[in-house]
Amino acid sequence: MDTDLRGRQRELLESIVALLPSEKSAFPINFLCCLLRTAIFLRADTRCKNELEKRISMILEHVTVDDLLVLSFTYDGERLFDLESVRRIISGFVEKEKNVAVFNAGDLREACSTGMLRVAKTVDAYLGEIATYGELSISKFNGIANLVPKAARKVDDDLYRAIDIYLKAHQNLDEIEREKVCSVMDPLKLSYEARVHASQNKRLPVQIVLHALYYDQLKLRSGLDDHKTPDALTTRNQLQADTSLVKENEALRTELLKMKMYIQDIQKSGGTTSKGVLKNLRSSRPCPRLWGD
Repeated sequence: MDTDLRGRQRELLESIVALLPSEKSAFPINFLCCLLRTAIFLRADTRCKNELEKRISMILEHVTVDDLLVLSFTYDGERLFDLESVRRIISGFVEKEKNVAVFNAGDLREACSTGMLRVAKTVDAYLGEIATYGELSISKFNGIANLVPKAARKVDDDLYRAIDIYLKAHQNLDEIEREKVCSVMDPLKLSYEARVHASQNKRLPVQIVLHALYYDQLKLRSGLDDHKTPDALTTRNQLQADTSLVKENEALRTELLKMKMYIQDIQKSGGTTSKGVLKNLRSSRPCPRLWGD
């Protein structure tokens, strides 16, 4: 695009935004999102973009996944473009909701408005849409997911779906990285169907799988929502011990497989497995415990 033409378009857009009426509902949110996308593309000044972001955040309960995607991709839709605007918009809406909750002597950590619940569902669906893109880092994925208050998600099924899509698209992540991705989700807030899926999901880290399997036991011992009782704490401690045990058993299976392959190689090469070789194999690495004390 010609530089002079882009400059004139930028000036025109900035003038239009400056003349917008102050009423927050004067324009539909999809129109404002299109204006903001154009402002980003034309590299409009910060004041112009901030004004549009503020207007969008004020009526974010009306946003759709497509509206957020409009702000996130290049015009050809091939790559992620700008997540910072989306992050600021969501953050602005959550801050507004917090102020309203404080004014009404409430707490956003305990109860959320209908608008906040709707936005949470939209954000989780949005994360599922952008999760397949390789350039989406864990920090950016988690950063957007964590903007939504925990209380705004009655169940974490939509967030779990987004996490699963992300893990499927980023298969080179190690165990610690996968745990970081899953840290934004509460396994105890999954529905029965989601727990069944999670318990069989090989992409999930071991700790999350065990949480899914232990849900009913935790719920039974802890009461409805009280996770601070002695029985609940005991169960959680047992869960941590079992997580460690599963990891140790996985390490043991790996060592046994290495031993088997080593012996097969010796047999194929015509050698014999002497006592000295077996002794070295046994002492090469201490075996993890198979079960708890």
